Amino acid sequence: MHQFTEFDSAERRDRAMSKVLLLLFGFAVLGFFVLIDRVDWLSIRPATGTSIALSVASSVPSEASSSDQYKDAAAQ
Repeated sequence: MHQFTEFDSAERRDRAMSKVLLLLFGFAVLGFFVLIDRVDWLSIRPATGTSIALSVASSVPSEASSSDQYKDAAAQ
């Protein structure tokens, strides 16, 4: 039976650690490429339905407010 010396176990540990680090680097590069393809994932969006409705309501002028503006302009 082969007896492992301290050098052999250190070499095996270093080899395993290098494989794990290389795998993590590969996942990081893959994640980077996926992320730059999907830039919209980085935008901050409302989390709930209520906040989505409030966000849409504040960004798009409603018909009621625009029709009131036309009535006010016509009255003058």
